[in-house]
Amino acid sequence: MSASPLGVLPLADPSFHGGDPFPTYRKLRDEPLLYRCETPGFWAVSRHEDVIAVSRDPATFCSSRGTLLSDLERPIMPRQSILYIDPPEHGKYRKLVQPAFSPGRLRALEGWIRATTTRLLDDFGDASGRGAGAAPAGGVDFVADFAVQLPILVIAEMLGVPGSDLEQFKKWSDAAIEAASEASPESMAQAAELLTYFAGVLAERRVHPGPDILSTLVASEIDGERLDEFDLLMFCMTLLVAGNETTRNLLSQGALALARHPGEMDRLVADPTLVPRAVEEMLRFGSPILAFLRTATRDAEVRGTPVREGDRLLLLYASANRDERVFGDDAESFRIGRDASGHVAFGFGEHFCLGAALARMEARVAFEEIVRRWRRIELAGDPEALPSLLVRGLVHLPLAFVR
Repeated sequence: MSASPLGVLPLADPSFHGGDPFPTYRKLRDEPLLYRCETPGFWAVSRHEDVIAVSRDPATFCSSRGTLLSDLERPIMPRQSILYIDPPEHGKYRKLVQPAFSPGRLRALEGWIRATTTRLLDDFGDASGRGAGAAPAGGVDFVADFAVQLPILVIAEMLGVPGSDLEQFKKWSDAAIEAASEASPESMAQAAELLTYFAGVLAERRVHPGPDILSTLVASEIDGERLDEFDLLMFCMTLLVAGNETTRNLLSQGALALARHPGEMDRLVADPTLVPRAVEEMLRFGSPILAFLRTATRDAEVRGTPVREGDRLLLLYASANRDERVFGDDAESFRIGRDASGHVAFGFGEHFCLGAALARMEARVAFEEIVRRWRRIELAGDPEALPSLLVRGLVHLPLAFVR
């Protein structure tokens, strides 16, 4: 049992984080020492400065022994994802795909993203009743009808795989997120399907390469050697899931924030040049990625708390992004005029999200087009949150758009 006066907190319960964990996060930040969650066994790192301190010291707090709470209950394979690779090897793998996310490549992609966004939003007029029945007549399920589709279509374009496989990609991505909280035979079967799919794509790229990320990876070398099949498949899984989930949840949480804060929507409609600033506040306030795990490689100290070699630390990005020490006394409020640039929604340090610029661009384009079409976003039903230990996601978001 924790020695903290807070008692035993359900920090390893996906439903807790899928609800409203923020009052508890604030209590964690107010504690003089780190909170110890005895089952399954980790320190909760809740303050912004502590998340930064741990993130910038990968030699002391490594990723290779697990980045998810579910990793505490399963063996970690070497290089099972770039997320699990520590410096200096991490930098070598990162450089392989970094050119695909360069400013020049993203600028060239923006027109395609805007055209795709326009097509999806134009369909809203005929969207009544779609979205798995979650939207009432005259409304849309923003998750199913937009937030799921745009990022998957974008990452499919970058990977050079058919966007017509969208439903299958969503199924695989959802299974990966489910497995991040608790693996099941079903999610493992979905992972096997995903790897089989990409094994076929990689085989085709070896014969017929194209101007896509997978063709680049097939031809890439590290220290003079080509990547083996396992590394390639792990790259494929990471790019599909990471390229989809962060942006999906950013779009969903951003739209929900505007629906709940109509005054902020009014500001965007009056001045669309505020959209990039609003996206940063959406990232801070919504925190699409909830948390990642680190392991102490030696005895250390965090916020005056002795941490022993082998101890696990859960970096609560969602809590750090509401830290009033950094973002002010109104950090629990959504305010697009705020300077939210210090948020850690994309992590920090060597593992800063490779696709951060892409996610920002997709969200900027999406909300530019939304405020150009509509003056108000209204809830058309109750949002359904996703219970998860990895992402702050929404399963359904019924919305009505007012012209």
